[in-house]
Amino acid sequence: QVQVVESGGGLVQPGGSLRLSCVVSRGLISVVTMGWHRQAPGKQREMVATITMGGTANYQASVEGRFTISRDNAKNTVYLQMNSLKTEDTAVYYCKFGNLNWGQGTQVTVSS
Repeated sequence: QVQVVESGGGLVQPGGSLRLSCVVSRGLISVVTMGWHRQAPGKQREMVATITMGGTANYQASVEGRFTISRDNAKNTVYLQMNSLKTEDTAVYYCKFGNLNWGQGTQVTVSS
């Protein structure tokens, strides 16, 4: 069974940066689209960024230019570099392997 484990969340001040990591076990990230999603309190889960097998990245408009998704196939790991963080980026961030497998999430809190 595929396992997806996120890490790297935490508390950061507005304008700060964080890098999230997503390690996948028993599944190859090189053959699927990988994605980062987030869910804020009282809101629906939303797509933040995706990256295809070919390396094409797609971003939600609100994070374009601030966040960067990348993948290291050798480490079977996907990253989300988040810069210029805003309070509205506060949420639980989830990694998605292909169409079915989710991680448990990692909390990102942006606050002064």
